[in-house]
This record gives sequence, C-alpha cells and structure tokens, in this order.
Amino acid sequence: MTRVIVFGGAGYIGSHTCKQLKANGFDPVAFDNLSEGYADLVKWGDLIVGDIRNPADLSAALDRVKPVAAIHFAAHAYVGESVLDPGKYYDNNVAGSLNVAQALRAAGNVPVIFSSSCATYGMPDSALISETTPQAPINPYGRTKLMVEQILRDFSTAYDLPSVCLRYFNACGDDADGDTGEAHRDETHLIPRAILAGLGRLDDFCVFGDDYDTPDGTAVRDYIHVTDLAQAHVEACHYLLGGGQTDQFNVGTGRGYSVQEIISAVTRHLGCDVPYRTEARRAGDPASLIADATKIRTRMDFHATHSDLDNIIATAVAWHRRDWSPASVAGA
Repeated sequence: MTRVIVFGGAGYIGSHTCKQLKANGFDPVAFDNLSEGYADLVKWGDLIVGDIRNPADLSAALDRVKPVAAIHFAAHAYVGESVLDPGKYYDNNVAGSLNVAQALRAAGNVPVIFSSSCATYGMPDSALISETTPQAPINPYGRTKLMVEQILRDFSTAYDLPSVCLRYFNACGDDADGDTGEAHRDETHLIPRAILAGLGRLDDFCVFGDDYDTPDGTAVRDYIHVTDLAQAHVEACHYLLGGGQTDQFNVGTGRGYSVQEIISAVTRHLGCDVPYRTEARRAGDPASLIADATKIRTRMDFHATHSDLDNIIATAVAWHRRDWSPASVAGA
C-alpha cells in the first residue's frame, strides 16, 4: 500500500506535494473542504471533499483510503487575519488538528507530517534559527501552529502516534511544468505581489521598512521553492515509514534574500519596473529570519535543489503571466 492522505491537498503547497508524492511512487488522496483550495489543482489522485472540523468526515475518509501516512496542511494561514479573527484560527487550526490526531490514532496510529511554521519562533534573538531556538510566537497564527506541535508531541508520548513537524520558512515559486501554482484568493506574499504589481494587476504593493540593519535596509528572509518544500514532505514520509522517531525540522535553505533583492529579480525577469511605495515597518517584523537547515539535511538527506533566486522568480513569473485568477483556477 502506498496511499497517503493529504489534508489540504487542493491548496498551494498541498497540490505541489501531491505531485511530488506521485512522482516518488506514492498514491496521494487529497482531502479538502475547498474553502481555500481548488478542485482543479487535484490532478495526481482522488479528491475527498470534507472538513477536518467534522470527525465523521475524517473517520469516513480514513476508512476509505486506509493510508500508510498522512500529511496535514489544512490550516488558515494569514497572520493579519488571525489577529482580527483568532476564533476562526483556533477553531480550524487547533480544534480541527486535534480531530485529525484523534482520527489517525483511531485508524491505527497512521504516521503524520504536520505543516508547521517558522512563525512559532516569533522574534528570535538570532538571525540564524535552529530547532532549539526558543518558540515564542507573537500572533494567533503562530500560536496555533505551536499548539498543534505540542498536541502531536503529547500524542506521540502517550499513544505512540508518530509525527514529523516541518517548520517552513518562506514558501515560494511555482511548478516548473505549470501544472499547479500559487492561487490565493487574497494574495499577501511578497513575490506574487511584486509580480502582479509589475504586470499591472495590483496597485497597492508596499515595502514595509527600508531602515533595517541589513545591507540594503530591507528585511531579509529565507525563501524555499515550493517544489523543494514538497520534496521535504516526501522525505518525511520515507523517514517515518522507515521507523523514524517523532521530531521537528526546519525547512529552509540557510540563505537569505532582502525585499529589495526580490524586487530587483522580479524586475529583471519581467523586463519592466515594479511599482511600489515604502511604508513604515510592521510591528513584529524582524530584520532577518534565516533557517539553520542542518538537521533536516543530516537526518533525512534533504537538499533544496530548486531554491536559487532566479529559479524561484522564473517559475513564479511564468505562472502569474498566464491569464490567471482564482476563479479561472477553480474552473468557475
């Protein structure tokens, strides 16, 4: 049996991961309520429409699929929205994830890979962040991710439910074949917003802060291509199915790029200027966040091979140059 159930498999990272699972000999089955994902991005296996907040949906799906492993992406992921509407985030991200853990336990302790975040670290003292960096999230989104990590650690200790938590840094880029891509209804990420501004589809692109203690004054982040991120989930499946112990891993490159470097690269690939205005720093934005990715390299032999800046921007530009809109992706 090679079936892997992918909660949130119709979303940006979920759909890329389904493609990588299929390419690596697994049979992915997407489980999604389609509130933020798109049925048209489910191309590498079956789709089960369901909601992680409904235990009956989870039980029926697991009984039908009988997976060897599960990957859990099904979360709300807008930091600003989490501040304005924390109830929505605790309901889905925490209560829903508890349902997932309970269902996987009831199904025979199906190993699970959880989509966590560097947001669990909050405002770290060090620019280079390892898994031992204290976790002190500063917003409800980050707190929900940390709570689920704690749930999974407790379930591993008490019930022998194996899990891996992958703490992503900045997911970016798009499928090189154009089979799937970043299709958010409300786009908040830097790279697509810069591209859409350059293409004339966005008129409120802002750079928040140009006075950081960085080489060009703009914030520096670790960007990992979504194809590499998807492959990290495949490696985590192999790790758990091979008897690996419950653990947590950063997923990044160990290399940072500034906001201005991103804008310059987008300008180069588009062949036109990217209009933007500069605003004051946002509260809670550190000058630099870069992953120490040593642990995942040594424990899983994972290496990011698609995450050089030119490839990130080239694949993102190719995806967004198309006559794209959330409605067109959804087939509406």
